[in-house]
Amino acid sequence: MGDSDTRNIRNICILAHVDHGKTTLADHLIASSGGGLLHPKLAGRLRFMDYLDEEQRRAITMKSSSIGLRYKEHSINLIDSPGHMDFCSEVSTAARLSDGALVLVDAVEGVHIQTHAVLRQAWIEKLTPCLVLNKIDRLISELMLSPMEAYTRLLRIVHEVNGIVSAYKSEKYLSEVDSILAGPSGEFGDESHEFVEDDEEDTFQPQKGNVAFVCALDGWGFTIHDFAEFYASKLGASAAALQKALWGPRYFNAKSKMIVGKKGIGGGSKARPMFVQFVLEPLWQVYQAALDTDGDKKMLEKVIKSFNLSVPPRELQNKDPKIVLQSVMSRWLPLSEAVLSMVVKCMPDPITAQAFRIPRLLPKREVVVDEVDSDVLAEAELVRASVEACDLSPEAPCVAFVSKMFAVPKKMLPQRNSQGEFINNYIDESEDDDSGECFLAFARIFSGVLYSGQKIYVLSALYDPLKAESMQNHVQEAELQSVYLMMGQGLNSVPSARAGNVVAIRGLGQYILKSATLSSTKNSWPFSSMEFQVAPTLRVAIEPSDPADITALMKGLKLLNRADPFVEVTVSSRGEHVLSAAGEVHLERCIMDLKERFARVSLEVSPPLVFYKETIEGDAINTLENLKTLVGSSDYVERTTPNKRCVVRVQVIKLPPSLTKVLDESSDLLGDIIGEKSTDSSVLIRGSSHVSNKLGFVDGSGLSDIADKTSSESTQALYVEAERLESSIVSGFQLATAAGPLCDEPMWGLAFVVEAFISPMTAPDESETSQLQSEQYGIFSGQVMTAVKDACRAAVLEKKPRLVEAMYFCELNTSTEYLGPMYAVLSRRRARVLKEEMQEGSPLFTVHAYVPVSESFGFADELRRWTSGAASALLVLSHWEALPEDPFFVPKTEEEIEEFGDGSSVLPNTARKLIDNVRRRKGLPVEEKVIIGIEVHELRLHICSNTMCSPMNSAVFSKKK
Repeated sequence: MGDSDTRNIRNICILAHVDHGKTTLADHLIASSGGGLLHPKLAGRLRFMDYLDEEQRRAITMKSSSIGLRYKEHSINLIDSPGHMDFCSEVSTAARLSDGALVLVDAVEGVHIQTHAVLRQAWIEKLTPCLVLNKIDRLISELMLSPMEAYTRLLRIVHEVNGIVSAYKSEKYLSEVDSILAGPSGEFGDESHEFVEDDEEDTFQPQKGNVAFVCALDGWGFTIHDFAEFYASKLGASAAALQKALWGPRYFNAKSKMIVGKKGIGGGSKARPMFVQFVLEPLWQVYQAALDTDGDKKMLEKVIKSFNLSVPPRELQNKDPKIVLQSVMSRWLPLSEAVLSMVVKCMPDPITAQAFRIPRLLPKREVVVDEVDSDVLAEAELVRASVEACDLSPEAPCVAFVSKMFAVPKKMLPQRNSQGEFINNYIDESEDDDSGECFLAFARIFSGVLYSGQKIYVLSALYDPLKAESMQNHVQEAELQSVYLMMGQGLNSVPSARAGNVVAIRGLGQYILKSATLSSTKNSWPFSSMEFQVAPTLRVAIEPSDPADITALMKGLKLLNRADPFVEVTVSSRGEHVLSAAGEVHLERCIMDLKERFARVSLEVSPPLVFYKETIEGDAINTLENLKTLVGSSDYVERTTPNKRCVVRVQVIKLPPSLTKVLDESSDLLGDIIGEKSTDSSVLIRGSSHVSNKLGFVDGSGLSDIADKTSSESTQALYVEAERLESSIVSGFQLATAAGPLCDEPMWGLAFVVEAFISPMTAPDESETSQLQSEQYGIFSGQVMTAVKDACRAAVLEKKPRLVEAMYFCELNTSTEYLGPMYAVLSRRRARVLKEEMQEGSPLFTVHAYVPVSESFGFADELRRWTSGAASALLVLSHWEALPEDPFFVPKTEEEIEEFGDGSSVLPNTARKLIDNVRRRKGLPVEEKVIIGIEVHELRLHICSNTMCSPMNSAVFSKKK
């Protein structure tokens, strides 16, 4: 394969909202260009890329999978990806390996929340997108729109999608302007101006050929270019001129045979845009002729003769008008021809794509040349240049990126290669013989040649070639066993593969957990990490039904953790195995995989473990003023160590939400700068002078410098001891922020001022006194740690603590008659409705709401049950929100006592219920009344209708106390 062959490669992925037609489109592309893998009549119904049983049962895609297609002289690697938000990690893996993206949008439903997510993913990974407007037929047959109304709707969708991409460009523009203004004048190159070119025009323009209008289910589609070529000879105009005029406010003057704008038509004229007149109206006529009972059947014959279509007579004579329509439309406007020709024309080949994707894949590192090995740096830059140029030569360094590991049954591995020879299947030590699963790496080759038996280095995302001695844990040497080209579920073994190809690699199961960079040299920078749109928030504790199967469960969890790029497996402080997933659908698939594939044991799954955070009540707007009031204030909590040598004072204030968000997003960066790694989502800042010194704002003088200036030996020894106790104060703070006082959940959005005062020993014999105190109270550092932890927790309790819960952003779609039941479900789930709007041109309503994560379990099932399946919901993790209710509320004023009664009769509010549930789950003490026994007294009453009373006509009542 030479350079010209690589120019004919296209690596593309299909991205869209759930149920917008990705897999159906992939079926038609496979049927036409997949080498006979799928019969055209089964396209759209078989869902070839959804080969898992669970995918077929739910009718949704759950993983990204690749297949190789041939279109004319081009080789196209197509990656189908899920549209459900629970599997957005698979979208990230597909986008990293691709150069272009087909973004599908339903012409009826329009842009949805996942459409925003996939467009952002394509923007982040610097993919070249093409827009595919699917389900055009529904505008005709379901909504009964006129051609002009359909054009208005399509125009609005294209503008909306362009607006989303334009917002990302503006975000990039502003960030780059900020960097230019912050940096020295004159020190920015051409890369700083690339956004000016990007923002000159809309990304998606039908006249440019990067927008297709299709009906994937019936197998037809077109671009503006197809109709421009057809009308060029009839109207006596060039195809290029027509292509520009067939979209937008361009009109055709039949008298002068001229293309004019709005000003060129008369005021009272009923002229239609050329797209309506020459594209949509013929389509509407064909549909009406085929589907209407009194339709003009000659219209179909006219189309067949005009375009010389070969439609079998028995298909035309079919009694089902939809089959007749499909047979004509799929031959008149073949879907695969329209989409694949657009892919070849508008999407870049690997050589072109890697040149402008290199800042995202391998960003330049700023290094000080004097402090590093120049040879290592030169080789690392050579590798980067090879990736940028997509070097195909065998001498070039081989570089590939593994976006995920996926498991396939061993029986699915090919036993023969393309020449019919038996393959020497190596024994992979990482594979469990009992599981019957083999792990393959889903990878893209960016430089050089990859071949079976090759020795290669596996680099983690933290690897730094300039610090090779300290990076031994981040690099491993492996031998590749087999290289495969993926064909959906099938695998074709190949001896080698060159740069620009997407392949599956066997032999890396024991070296890679999720993703990694493969390089033939150690002196290479690793690829940047992939970005995921959401985080795994749904957690459950799992254990085997039979305790004897715990070993099998642990093996199964290891396999699942490697096979799923987004799942997280941890062990809680109570010893439970906790499985974290992105949502309910994702969790159900993980549990099923554990039971049927990886562990093969019966499992007990706990109710979902909801995680909260703790904060305090207060106005977080004037943080600077709050800090000023704290200085010299007596509003603090004080704790003293048991040996009376250290006094700890703690003050706490609430941070503004914007600052909290910055700290959450930049916790890793701040940890690297300050020198302390963050735990969970808390950022540790040890002291203002320390941070200012680390950030280079001031020249901080340490305690040792102060100690040097002191003449007293006792004072100097005290400063040395204070330096040693610094880590104890830090550890005490970490313990306090990791487990708050309400229910041992992490603290959030708080700033602590911690002051520790250490006094010298008063005893004459310090060594004996120190030994006596350590025996009586424990080690001094431990005492300081406990005092800091207790002081921080007590300070929070004194400032009206509040519980913080995670919130989902929920997008719901339903028809008018089911709005009432839908709102009833939302109110039971403590949801807060943001807006409600009717979709233009359809009877559907779109409702946006915030739903607490704790109330989301079973939400979709309940919604379907109450609306008879007419409503659908999509949940995306949005933000953290503090509950306004006081968990320790007790009525005090007369109004409160009149409304709620005395304290004994007040029912626990929502915050208290949530806290008690978490404390009960963690085994912490809970204040609750427990009924030990019930006394039952029976009172028998005889009610008689006359003076003659008998037990037969009496009623017996029981009264329970």
